[in-house]
Formats: sequence, C-alpha cells, structure tokens
Amino acid sequence: MLNIEVRRPRIEDRDELHQFFRTVVTDTFRKEGLSALVADIENEIESKKQYLQYDLDSNGKERYFLIACDKNDNKIIGSIEHGPASSLMINCTNGRLKGVPEIGTVFVLPDFQRRGIGSLLLNVMFLTLLNRGINEFCLDSGYKTAQKIWKKKFGAPDYLLKNYWGEGQDHMIWKRRTADMQIIF
Repeated sequence: MLNIEVRRPRIEDRDELHQFFRTVVTDTFRKEGLSALVADIENEIESKKQYLQYDLDSNGKERYFLIACDKNDNKIIGSIEHGPASSLMINCTNGRLKGVPEIGTVFVLPDFQRRGIGSLLLNVMFLTLLNRGINEFCLDSGYKTAQKIWKKKFGAPDYLLKNYWGEGQDHMIWKRRTADMQIIF
C-alpha cells in the first residue's frame, strides 16, 4: 500500500524533478505514438523545468507546484502546478482565458499510474485554489490518454480544436469553476 505525502517542492528536489519530467514526458510521447518527435519532447521537458524554476524563484507566486512523494523512500512520484494560462490556450480561445489560472503538469510516474495519485493531487490543488481565493481554472490536453481522463472527470471540453496537432490529433480545453468541483477519485 502506498503511503503518500503531498507537499511543495524544495530546491533540493530540483534534480529529481528534472529527471521525473524527462521520464514522464518521454513515456507519454511513447504511449501516444509520438516518440519520433524528439524536439517536441525536449521542448516539453524544458518548459516544465522552467515552470518549476518560476515556482522556486517566486516561492509559488508565479507558478505553484505540488508534488507527491512515496513516504517509504521519499521518491517523487507525481506533480501538479498552476499558473497563468498558456499562450496556446489564450490564443485558441480568442483571449477568453486570459487571467484564468491553468492547472497543468499533472504527471505521475508510469509505475504509479492508475492508483489515484493524480486524483489526489488534483483534489489538493482544488483546495489550494479555493484557499487562495481562485474561483475558476482551466486546463488543456493534446494527449489522447489524458483527454479520456479529463473528459471522465470534467465532462466535454469547452473548446475542441479539431486536428490541431494533425489529422485525428485534437486539442481540448476545459474551463471550470473551482467551487463546483467535488472531491473526485
């Protein structure tokens, strides 16, 4: 049985988180059949590293991360963050999501997926947003596997960008009120 702690990252977690991002992003691209997109993989990893650095430099004001650690060995097994909506989300919604915080970097190590860790992180983030007075959020995904999860948790997306990434490769964006979120598993 897993014994999980959800906490804020510390500077000494940076190297482990960088490797964590590499592992999860590479695995996600592989599962999506996109392993050949090496430059895109590297760009995704670098953006997550940059988001983490924004968090560490601003003490959670510019980006705000939470991580899940296995208390048995203190290994980082999951992450989630919130920050400003991406330019992709703002541009694709004609500016309607400008100023709406985005939940992103919802990652779980492959060996720990489908055990409720992502849901745990999401629930803690909902409580964090409410505590910070943040009444709405958005999230997006171009990954088919993640889209299935988000549709199950949040229903149909508010914005469906058909074939955004190529034929049959849609991008989906959700906008929700934080107060409407129920604890989800």
